[in-house]
Amino acid sequence: VVYGLAGLKTHSKIVLVVRREKDKICRYVHIGTGNYNPKTAKLYTDLGLFSCREELGADLTDVFNFLTGYSLQKNYREILVAPVNMRNRFLELIHREITNVQNGFSGRIVAKMNALVDPEIIATLYTASRAGVQIDLIVRGVCCLRPGMKDISDNIRIMSIIGRFLEHSRIFYFHNNGQEEIYIGSADWMRRNLDRRVEVITPIRDQEIAKDLQEILGIMLADNRQAWDLQPDGN
Repeated sequence: VVYGLAGLKTHSKIVLVVRREKDKICRYVHIGTGNYNPKTAKLYTDLGLFSCREELGADLTDVFNFLTGYSLQKNYREILVAPVNMRNRFLELIHREITNVQNGFSGRIVAKMNALVDPEIIATLYTASRAGVQIDLIVRGVCCLRPGMKDISDNIRIMSIIGRFLEHSRIFYFHNNGQEEIYIGSADWMRRNLDRRVEVITPIRDQEIAKDLQEILGIMLADNRQAWDLQPDGN
């Protein structure tokens, strides 16, 4: 049992299985949004990706070496890892949508999380809204961004879904000028998640799984029974 890194809470939800098969070593991974907890598994809605893709196996090997103190890994092939590269990568993804709009294309972001608190992320989303990026946010709990403010956040809509189960999954969608990218993982857009915890977010490369996630987001955005809409004045 390893207790993790001093000063950083390990909040990622990851499993790595390394197995010898015939004449080679195979790696199987699970990257999730929820805890490995039998009680919350019955009360929370969460998502997880099973994969044997070599890039993800290599990345999670590096993360576990990082957690056990055997590595100071700074570069990852696929995944976003806090507090290493996640903040900067999310900012890059938002700025890419801004650039696409400025170049005459459409820009769209849909993000689902438990809380939106980080000042830098919020300021960048305001910039994206002013540029014309269409932004839909599904935030279950605390949200410090004010949507619908004239000339600041006109293009941002925020909702919260309170239903039978606790909405705990994190999903991040970026239009990317038609080359859509979607991510899932353990981190909210909070300072503590991005700067003071070990978190893992993975891109979803399989197109069928990506479509499933987009369908989930679409169902939530269309909810007119259990959804609460955040107003500019905070109501």
